[in-house]
Amino acid sequence: MKGKIKIRLNQNFTFSKKIFIVLFSLFLLSCHSRHTTDFNAKEIYKSENLIIKQISENSFIHTSFKQTQDFGNVPCNGLIVKNGHETIIFDTPTNDKSSEELIQWINQKLHSKINAIIPTHFHDDSLGGLQAFHTHRIPSYSYYETIELAKENHFVIPKNSFNDSLILKVGNKKVITKFFGEGHTKDNVVGYFPDENILFGGCLLKELEASKGYLGDANIAAWSATVGKVKKEYPNAKIIIPGHGEYGDQKLLDYTISLFKVQ
Repeated sequence: MKGKIKIRLNQNFTFSKKIFIVLFSLFLLSCHSRHTTDFNAKEIYKSENLIIKQISENSFIHTSFKQTQDFGNVPCNGLIVKNGHETIIFDTPTNDKSSEELIQWINQKLHSKINAIIPTHFHDDSLGGLQAFHTHRIPSYSYYETIELAKENHFVIPKNSFNDSLILKVGNKKVITKFFGEGHTKDNVVGYFPDENILFGGCLLKELEASKGYLGDANIAAWSATVGKVKKEYPNAKIIIPGHGEYGDQKLLDYTISLFKVQ
């Protein structure tokens, strides 16, 4: 009789242990989900030239402004990703003054080294403030076509190039930059921060309900297919940032694909 009771107790203990493991695993998954999707985004810096919004634990959108003849004073987005005391930036602010302001903010408020600046295409809403980064001896990286187009247009030229994709370290995490095809320009690339499932699409991606915008250097026929490749590559992207306007989720990819779909 005592032996049977012992067996039953062992079975109950094993069953309880399994339940605990399952519940604890679900708890960890829930915490990870909240870590990437439920962050309460907040504006943490604002001046006449620059706005910085924190959108996750370690990622920030920087927004500067470009005065245009056709679209008025346009807000232009870039992304800062952070790990430890290191950062990587996608796209410069639109001019050197705003870039200097951003660099000083990162140094003084984030207490972080800037490992790299990565312009996602050759327009000045992507590399217009590049000289400020070079003055601070911050390494710059871009797709090789971006360097060629910057030369042709007499813009400041990124120092380092890559042919297809680039992986850099920020702290002990990685940041991916990759070319998927033509769209807004022939050289547009996107950036991805896997640790927080954040995709920076730059001007290749549109905010919801946006117009097609400036098309002077665009490949409209290829645009939709290019974004389709991005969507396929990054199905886990939770936060998606366009070059202009409000960030969102996978709906931005679907909207951009639909906007430029060739009938």
